[in-house]
Amino acid sequence: MHTVGELLRQWRHRRRLSQLDLALAADVSARHVSLVETGRSNPSADMVLRLADQLDVPLRERNALLLAAGFAPRYTERPLDDDALSAARIAVERVLRAHEPYPALAFDRRWNIVMTNRAVEPFFADVDPELLRPPVNLVRLGLDPRGFAPLVVNLADVRAVFRSRITRQLALTHDAGLAALRDELLETDSADASGPSVESDVLIPMILRLGGREVRLFSTITTFGTPMDITLDEVAVESYYPADAESAAYFEEPRRGGFGPPTGWCP
Repeated sequence: MHTVGELLRQWRHRRRLSQLDLALAADVSARHVSLVETGRSNPSADMVLRLADQLDVPLRERNALLLAAGFAPRYTERPLDDDALSAARIAVERVLRAHEPYPALAFDRRWNIVMTNRAVEPFFADVDPELLRPPVNLVRLGLDPRGFAPLVVNLADVRAVFRSRITRQLALTHDAGLAALRDELLETDSADASGPSVESDVLIPMILRLGGREVRLFSTITTFGTPMDITLDEVAVESYYPADAESAAYFEEPRRGGFGPPTGWCP
């Protein structure tokens, strides 16, 4: 079991900071950082969190630092349907609902879907039921031949985007589950569907073949600004937008309108 000093040193190395860099950012002496890392000084809970804040340590891992230092965890982890998170849950539902008739969904740190709007539901119609057993993973759903992969024209581009995003997340979180997901993703490189490679100076759209038409989408990510709960720290909302007028028209056709309230799964 690692000491708090060893864990802090690991996070500092991941952030490519020297002890002096961390000390200046946290407004402490470099000697104090050295003493904490080597175990010659026992930091207070406030000092652990001050250093963790400057190292951009996720809330889940901040609890691990506190436990290693002999303190109780500071951050709770409640399911999204917990009464204490009702305001946040309602906010997510409103974001999802307001984005209709375009697709939007919320997922956790490991890309497990926790909520969707109704515009997403038609995409599940031809998905293998095995992939829809909770927790439903967005990456696996998007790249598995039993999921959305047959619909994606530029699958190699989409796979590259997923890989890049997961790699950046791993640099921030060092999450073993994410690492396993990345390894699974890399192992499927040879299964890339043929299709045109999309080059763009601005963004790479996802191109879907739906009903004999090509629909182009790009997305944005929304997260909570200052969460104090692990669930909220790890949840993100991805909203998809049409990249051209033809794609917008596809979603705005009457048969795709009249969506009901958001739906989804809890991991």
